[in-house]
Amino acid sequence: MRFTLASLAMLGLASQAASIDPLVVKGSKWFNKKTGQQFFIKGVDYQPDITSTSQVRDPLADSAGCSRDLPFLKDLGVNAIRVYQTEPFGNHDACMKALSDAGIYVMLDLSTPTETINRDSPEYDVNLLGYYQRKVDAFSKYDNLFAFLAGNEATNAYNNTATSAYVKAALRDVKAYIKSKNLAIPVGYATNDDADIRWQLQTYFDCGTTDEQADFYGVNLYEWCGEKATFESSGYSQVVKNFTNWDVPVVLTEYGCNAIKPRTFPEVAAIYGSQMTDVFSGGFVYEYVQEQNEYGLVNVDGSSGTKTADYDNFKKALAAVKPSGTTLSSYTPSGKQQSCPSVSASNNWMANQKLPLAPVNATCDCMFKSLACVSKITTPPTGASDLKTFGNNVGQVFNTACGKIDCGAISTNATTGVYGKYSFCNAIQRVSWAMNAYYIANKSNDNACDFNGFAKVTKPAQSSDASCSTMKDNTTAGNSTSSSSSSSSSSSSGSSSGSSSGSSDSSSSGKATSKSSAASFTALSAGAAIAALAAGLF
Repeated sequence: MRFTLASLAMLGLASQAASIDPLVVKGSKWFNKKTGQQFFIKGVDYQPDITSTSQVRDPLADSAGCSRDLPFLKDLGVNAIRVYQTEPFGNHDACMKALSDAGIYVMLDLSTPTETINRDSPEYDVNLLGYYQRKVDAFSKYDNLFAFLAGNEATNAYNNTATSAYVKAALRDVKAYIKSKNLAIPVGYATNDDADIRWQLQTYFDCGTTDEQADFYGVNLYEWCGEKATFESSGYSQVVKNFTNWDVPVVLTEYGCNAIKPRTFPEVAAIYGSQMTDVFSGGFVYEYVQEQNEYGLVNVDGSSGTKTADYDNFKKALAAVKPSGTTLSSYTPSGKQQSCPSVSASNNWMANQKLPLAPVNATCDCMFKSLACVSKITTPPTGASDLKTFGNNVGQVFNTACGKIDCGAISTNATTGVYGKYSFCNAIQRVSWAMNAYYIANKSNDNACDFNGFAKVTKPAQSSDASCSTMKDNTTAGNSTSSSSSSSSSSSSGSSSGSSSGSSDSSSSGKATSKSSAASFTALSAGAAIAALAAGLF
């Protein structure tokens, strides 16, 4: 079967339709707020036109692509899509309305390959929070936007668990921003299913105050492979057991093993059957578009698409299930919130329950205005070679300055839960603080403010930073990029299945950067992240 742009008129997709019903979370379940019926996600992971590239693609700003794909989505019978990569800058009206008219809800990942928290050198700063806030502003107006994901597999192994503290801090702050807008959009987290850390991860994102807790939890699960597998042999039964009596909704944010082809999706019957519906709220099959990893349901070619061998199998499996649940009025939540996992190497968990500070632009701008020795560069370069050089220079500055002075003010340690008062400022602000502290420690000798030509002496706009920590941002709009500089967090893309479409929150597994001096800190990660951006994304 092939659909083209002309198919839209035949299917009546251009007709006016009533607004989609709002969804609401109560306890561990989603409900249709209008009908009161429990809502189960029958979804597909959707990121078309993603080839081997580092560029962020925004399929919801591509009205022609949406017109091409919407007939397939309707034909499959899905009621939701998860979109990994979008930008807050484009016009999404046409796609979001067409999806809404078709009864399709949208879950969005907040991060992109270039705006994210890198698991190998985790940072969370004013610029990243501002980007997430702008995405909230761009999409919260749509009636079918039903959830955000603050992270995807940011921690994926026992040696990068500290990264979860930064992601959970971002989740906390996005929740606060949404609340400040008088909105009610759930913010969750999606993880791979790693046996060494699965319990620690799911309890970490569930523990703490309500403001810190993930509103829902997603699992990327690929263990059910082929018709011979069963609910028990696939490990699905254990996953369900782990989330029994959970206090927030749990959903499969990715599923669909392709070790045996074509896929026949026997797990669909379990996901939407009595074995799982009391615990899980459905899921998203991986994935819509065919790529080299061969998980796709549709081959996309320009303005048209054709079904893969998996397409009709998934359509048939989905059509055969009719999940039944409870109702909003009759349901009484009984799940229990979890305690935070203990921090120790023996427990394979190194993320403290004390989270990084909430980034405040005004604090960083105030601090920067008090400096007498600052970076000559106010905005990181964009060219690959220049960016790599810049990253190396930043790393060298941190090595030199923070090896001789106390850089605690710009440092973070997610294992001990100690975060400096300027640790959330962007890379140029932090490196300028380090150079200024080194300059002052050397009696303001001009030679101490050189750093191989990277720094310059300037006249501070204010005499002290004493009041900077009390500054607050105006939250009526998304945090703007700090006036003194601009810096992006970095990451490569990739889902748990190795696709280029999933926006993973870091490049590859590995031990997070750390360093010990007068204060244990990860300030060096600023340079490492910028260098990684140049090495991995261009």
